[in-house]
Amino acid sequence: METGAITQYVDVAQIVLYLFWVFFAGLIYYLVRENHREGYPMDPGRLNGPKTDGWPVPSTPATFKTADGHVHIAPDPNRADGQYQGTPVHGWNGAPLEPVGNPLLAGVGPGAWAQRADVPDADLHGQPKIVPLRTAAGHGVAAKDTDPRGLPVIGADGAVAGKVVDLWVDRMEMLFRYLEVEVAGSGQRVLLPMTFSRVKRDGVHVHALLGAQFADVPKTKSPEQVTLLEEEKITAYFGAGTLYATPDRQEPLL
Repeated sequence: METGAITQYVDVAQIVLYLFWVFFAGLIYYLVRENHREGYPMDPGRLNGPKTDGWPVPSTPATFKTADGHVHIAPDPNRADGQYQGTPVHGWNGAPLEPVGNPLLAGVGPGAWAQRADVPDADLHGQPKIVPLRTAAGHGVAAKDTDPRGLPVIGADGAVAGKVVDLWVDRMEMLFRYLEVEVAGSGQRVLLPMTFSRVKRDGVHVHALLGAQFADVPKTKSPEQVTLLEEEKITAYFGAGTLYATPDRQEPLL
């Protein structure tokens, strides 16, 4: 037998290979469990439907202490999922949900949102990351770019929804996250995600919503701060508009 052979059919290299396979399979199992640390969906989408436990079972709850002193448990046994108003289109488990009421606020489909913390995202010093330019000294619009402040906001139907009164900057990422829009007719101010807007010299064009639908964009509690939960709901509202803003968007292309 050659060097390293234990028997005529088994050698050290073969055993090491088998051990590697066992280790790799265990690693995959561990990573899948950790990937589900936040838990599985608690609502099956059906009235009195079964609770989804999933496989593998989530890891034993671990405690994490955040920089601000809060304690976070994952998976959290008291976790609350985002609320929605919808009904399954069929009786089988996992059937798509049809929105009930205002589809932009129903919390289903592209408008679904997660129950994130109702506190502002903070920087390394504990200060809110995303703030309006009026409170962010040292930040501004580049001289070669179009300053959207004062420009009209135009919906997908060509109607003017309002005008831009300020921009909200992410001081950690050094980019603009939102446009602050004063809604026409009401004077209320809402946030428009930059990712849903196209800034041109004649105005800010938004394909996701119609002009009149800006009135129902979720509002912020503070005029100069936006929480993680509020960001979730605002973005979900515009996301829902990509499918539910008009009835024809829900129909097939052909």
